[in-house]
Amino acid sequence: MKKYLVTAAMDGKHVVKASQMAFPALQASDLYRALKHKDIRVDGRKISNDIAVNEGSEVEVWLPDSLFEGENRSVPELSFKKVAETDGLLLVNKPQGLPVHSGKNTGDLNLIDIIRKKSGYPEAELVHRIDMNTGGIVMVAKNKTFLEDAIKLFSDNLLIKRYRALMLGVPKGGEPVICEDEAVMLEVSAYLEKTSGGKVYIHDEKQPGDLPIATRYRVLNVYKGIGPGGEDVSDVELELVTGRTHQIRAQFAHMGTPVIADGNYGRNNKNSFFKNKEGGKVRYQQLFATTLLLRKIPGDNLHRELSGRKFSIEPAFDVDLSRKKNNRR
Repeated sequence: MKKYLVTAAMDGKHVVKASQMAFPALQASDLYRALKHKDIRVDGRKISNDIAVNEGSEVEVWLPDSLFEGENRSVPELSFKKVAETDGLLLVNKPQGLPVHSGKNTGDLNLIDIIRKKSGYPEAELVHRIDMNTGGIVMVAKNKTFLEDAIKLFSDNLLIKRYRALMLGVPKGGEPVICEDEAVMLEVSAYLEKTSGGKVYIHDEKQPGDLPIATRYRVLNVYKGIGPGGEDVSDVELELVTGRTHQIRAQFAHMGTPVIADGNYGRNNKNSFFKNKEGGKVRYQQLFATTLLLRKIPGDNLHRELSGRKFSIEPAFDVDLSRKKNNRR
């Protein structure tokens, strides 16, 4: 962490610009991610938006010291990996903290622009999106010719998306179901309310305007007693039946098993208990898009060669799951 006083030259400028004036080695993308996680404070108050600052204010920037010096930087555009490639598609593994496209408070780096510049496909288009702080598989069409049929894979329910998450506690309940690949999971249903401001709430009983949601899950592993107060931590695989905004995070928090390090639907006093594998703060929600499973694709679809195929990655969980370091007694 480093701090500075806002000078006359910085007065009225937004905090990202002012911070770059104070520390020229800092990248805007690092600062926007710090805002996302409320790791910037102005006069002791945590902020999440790129607000203007006034002369005399004290700004604290809670980032690793190496970033202030421009050393040992982890550059997102170098870290995404190609999972698979066909004539018309790229499947890439997006790192956490990298937005899939440009937008408000996303900084100057995003996945689709990087792919257009680095992969040799300047007309590449996103087929779908995942949250900036969720890592994992993203499907990209190499150009608009292939985009329409790729979107049909989603709209015609020909593609199944699975995730992995570390959750505080062990989820319970649901009806047993046999999935497309014969995996046995439990299916839980609820209703989702999305407000005009973008907030999401989960209800057990339908209310006006609610949308039905359903998620399948199976618990892969339980780490006994390593959470705050001796709570268990579970490694859970999830399959989306419906795909609503923040569905997994909101639904499982409502069930009492929030995704670890999720600042929106979890509890910060619980999240702060966990440390990463280097002993520092866990910066991103422990949620990854790990599998795409294709059903039978019609012969007139340009991506018919993907029929029945399955693509998977391992989640890059960052939580130190050792009892010795995490279980503070």
